[in-house]
Amino acid sequence: MQLLLVEDDPTMQATLHRALTRRGMEVIATGDGRTALSQWVARQPDAVVLDLTLPGLDGLQVLQQARAKGLRTPVLILTARGTVGDRVIGLNAGADDYLPKPFDLDELEARLRALVRRSADPTGASAAAPGTVQMGAIRYDKESGALYRHGEVMELTPRELALMHALLAQPGHAVAKERLYELVFPGQLDVQYEAIEVVVYRLRKKLAGTGLTLMTLRGLGYLLRTDEA
Repeated sequence: MQLLLVEDDPTMQATLHRALTRRGMEVIATGDGRTALSQWVARQPDAVVLDLTLPGLDGLQVLQQARAKGLRTPVLILTARGTVGDRVIGLNAGADDYLPKPFDLDELEARLRALVRRSADPTGASAAAPGTVQMGAIRYDKESGALYRHGEVMELTPRELALMHALLAQPGHAVAKERLYELVFPGQLDVQYEAIEVVVYRLRKKLAGTGLTLMTLRGLGYLLRTDEA
């Protein structure tokens, strides 16, 4: 399990990082709201533990902006604000669970693993919609063919869109340059073979800030991967 831990208290952050790592989790820790949001987009963790009192953006703002970007990662709010009203606000903002401080580490671990199990279950409310592919901040709707960046429709040329469709057909797998040429320039025998490189170059620019990298694999083709893969 890859976990994004957002906690601004250095002692608490270090303690949780050490304890959860010992329990087999890969923990990415930050104490700043804006950094948390950018890490969330780039790394696509399995779960997020989110404090509410943060510098930059507070926890509720981080959560609201993440949900607005289409990020469906399960979130457990961990905070000293333990009133019923605070819990309701957090859950209404898009949190999946709420654990007030002080807390028991065994309970925290159990709740996190339960959240991840529910997220992986295709019948769960937080599971990805059928017929979609999510990589970084990019969501691909296979039925409509539309691509979304942070929840907004991406403005792509037909050739850029065809290239993305080919790369997302098998996420994480390289696609041969010859195959991409056939898909991006179907039947256009007058187009030079190297023209695919121009489309790749333009698409790379549009993928900046999405947590995705379009890699050139010499002798193999091109590969779309998450930055932290």
